[in-house]
Amino acid sequence: MRVVIASYNTHGGVGLDRRFAPHNIARVIGELGADIVALQELHAPADGCDMLELLRDATGLFAIAGPTMTRNDGVFGNGLLTRFPVRSIEHVKLDVARREPRGAIDAILDVHGTPLRVIATHLGLSPRERHEQIARLLDVARLREHMPTVLLGDLNEWFVQRRALRWLHEHFGESPARATFPSLLPILALDRIWCVPASAMRNVRVHRSRLARVASDHLPLLAELDLDDAAVHHAIPAHAA
Repeated sequence: MRVVIASYNTHGGVGLDRRFAPHNIARVIGELGADIVALQELHAPADGCDMLELLRDATGLFAIAGPTMTRNDGVFGNGLLTRFPVRSIEHVKLDVARREPRGAIDAILDVHGTPLRVIATHLGLSPRERHEQIARLLDVARLREHMPTVLLGDLNEWFVQRRALRWLHEHFGESPARATFPSLLPILALDRIWCVPASAMRNVRVHRSRLARVASDHLPLLAELDLDDAAVHHAIPAHAA
């Protein structure tokens, strides 16, 4: 039972030509063929197009909103698109004092009878901020260690030896770092995907179509998840006992 998962920072629907063109984001998502897509930097202008609603309608997927802040020009934040029914949704606050509000969507999906937990996030710009946010996310992840879990999103972390990233590897297992930013000439692996159990994840790759290179300043990151493998090999980590 293979599931294709993706993470995509949409840059507020603004392409490299500086025009608001969310239909281009919808077309890129269509190219991915993904079953689950974590989205960052979604914009719902107060007097215009709600990006998540547009992407939901264009793809035919279920949509979960994860707004993190309301500005004068509308609502801004995360989202999740999924082909699978949603069993539960929780919103995790990752705000750090004097920094831009951040958060995560913690959803349990029903993948043909198998529960799959998906935690989708977008972390802050400062190392101290990310350090605190990753510690919080790991506390949340440890609450339901009995089920296969995916953590994905824009972590804004380009230094692969950072201590907080090592924490993620210790909990989820090693995950390949693929450069996704900037989209025209990617050199930084800001967007990441982890899975427990790590053995269930396959073929982590970057989507590099012509449209993807200009629709946003990030390229989408994809992976395949083998839930048969997860069901057979997943075990509760020792520290959870």
